[in-house]
Amino acid sequence: MFDKINLLIPFGNFVRNKSLQNFLFLALIQSSTVLISIISMPLLIQSIGAEQFGWVNLSLSVIIVFNILVGFGFNLSAPREVAINQSNKAELSQLVSNVFSAKLILATLSTGVILLGAYGFNLFEGYRHILALSVFLLFSEASFPLWFFQGMEKMKLVSVATIFSKLLFLMGIVLVIHRPEESQWVNFLLGISGLGVNLCLLLYIHTILDIRFFSPQFSSIWKTLNDNVLLFFSNLASHISINGGLIILSFFASASTLGMYSLAERVVMILRLFPALIIQAIFSNSSKLFQEDQASFFSFLKKVYFGTLGIGALISIATYLAAPWIIQVLSRGQLGDAVNYLRLLAPIPFLASLNVGNVTILLVTNLRDLLFRASWMFCAYMLCASTLLTHYFGGVGLCYGILSTELMVFFICLFLLYRHKKDLLYGFYS
Repeated sequence: MFDKINLLIPFGNFVRNKSLQNFLFLALIQSSTVLISIISMPLLIQSIGAEQFGWVNLSLSVIIVFNILVGFGFNLSAPREVAINQSNKAELSQLVSNVFSAKLILATLSTGVILLGAYGFNLFEGYRHILALSVFLLFSEASFPLWFFQGMEKMKLVSVATIFSKLLFLMGIVLVIHRPEESQWVNFLLGISGLGVNLCLLLYIHTILDIRFFSPQFSSIWKTLNDNVLLFFSNLASHISINGGLIILSFFASASTLGMYSLAERVVMILRLFPALIIQAIFSNSSKLFQEDQASFFSFLKKVYFGTLGIGALISIATYLAAPWIIQVLSRGQLGDAVNYLRLLAPIPFLASLNVGNVTILLVTNLRDLLFRASWMFCAYMLCASTLLTHYFGGVGLCYGILSTELMVFFICLFLLYRHKKDLLYGFYS
């Protein structure tokens, strides 16, 4: 009987699909991060108080900006290179050595800038000690080999390791953080738990996968960094475009409105990860297909694209319908404005899915200059449109500004591909 079912529904093949596995494990990594954040939030507020919790989050925000520098676009470029050289141990060893050395250098430089600003120029007053101990998060980012396992299409181990590091952090909060003066150790625990697990992953890469770590070759590192400059600025522009709305709103709205919008935005930004996870999941396979057979690449990408649009539409519809329940569960109250903001922002997962095909083409074909142009064009649009609309219509105006930005991203990428790579555009959309 089961054999007949397997003939009708090849479930085993479906589960063994590398792109699907990558998506599931990437989703597992993201969901574990979100879940631990939700669990740790009330524990921290109860232990260190709302004021110190605010300083901890502010320190984390500063570190996230520097983490973009440490990442320097390697999360976009390195998986492609690993995927292309999966069977070449010598090339992989050189690539891994260059990437980790470059990220370690950037983490060290970032740490120096933060410590100099905190203790040399008396910046970050009120939370400089928390920020100083948060720099271990930079080295955790530098040593995180997600890009390597993503390119090798072996995501199971890194996803389990990520969950383990988050559980270590949660255990550290319970055991160590009990008073407000211990708030300086919160981000330290997050960084050191991630760093410890990452070092174990690097040991696995070296001993089990037989990848050698060479001493740094600064000429190669400089070339690698130079190659990734456009990707770095693209990431920076994307970060501003996606996370800059709340900062814009803070100039025009009351604290109450800011809180209502922040709650709705946090929900939507989590859901918006869906199309990004799809791109990361198919990136390695798409890169290999593009190199080997462009017809197969376009066929594969079309199937993924239409499936992503369908699921994105379902997520948006479900978010709109469940908005009152979602807000009530998260806030333990009836917040009408937050519900309205969430309903206005609900189409974002679908609108973001529209650009999955365009972005995948830009990445696998290594069109970094076009990606750079697209990122800063829609960043400029977002800042102008959202500022203007927020000035006149408050939080509702910001929602419309964010929605229009998602559409503008799609049309900008479409236009740039039409202008510079018509053959790729026609190959995908024909």
